[in-house]
Amino acid sequence: MRLYLSSFLLGNRPERLMELAGAKRKALVIANACDGFDPAKRGLRVERELEALGALGFWAEELDLRKHFREGGDREGLHAELFSAGLVWARGGNSFVLRRAMRQSGFDEILVEALRRDDLVFGGYSGGIAVLAPSLRGIELVNDIASAPEGYNPEVIWAGLGILPWSVVPHYKSPHWSSPGIDTVVAYLENHKVPYRTLSDGEALIISGDREELVK
Repeated sequence: MRLYLSSFLLGNRPERLMELAGAKRKALVIANACDGFDPAKRGLRVERELEALGALGFWAEELDLRKHFREGGDREGLHAELFSAGLVWARGGNSFVLRRAMRQSGFDEILVEALRRDDLVFGGYSGGIAVLAPSLRGIELVNDIASAPEGYNPEVIWAGLGILPWSVVPHYKSPHWSSPGIDTVVAYLENHKVPYRTLSDGEALIISGDREELVK
């Protein structure tokens, strides 16, 4: 399993993401955490991710999970999308919206399988990586759980993907606008004895097999 978990954007050491991905240079950007935004603003955010990954050396395109919403998910369609990808990059936004998108498309199960086989790297930042935890409990303190854009099932999904055995808390003690609320998330996790890791903006946690490295 290979993960690149950044607090914000690509972090201070984006070259390490290239090293982790190896020779496969196709990157798929998942921006569904922003589906509650105005379409024009969402589009600008997608372009920023594509440009940043492109400048790094990836051939990047968007994977919009909404195109795969259907009863039971779209395993065949998603497998075809992921076939040649070396990186799946999930940008920040609302973790609950992203989690819904992953379930309605069936991407959650496919991602877990792909990471177990080490087929690709999963990277991202902020709300894009919070879904990797066993649970999203605590994230409701900084994300709107009621946000359900058009086409979304309004049911709140509290279960994370369980790819990580702990919660990841981005923007810790950082200049990001959401940083003050992060202290309340940390307090919640501590009060409920939930294991967690904090990341400050600029930092990224790299996981490759059983090796972990925090880069700043």
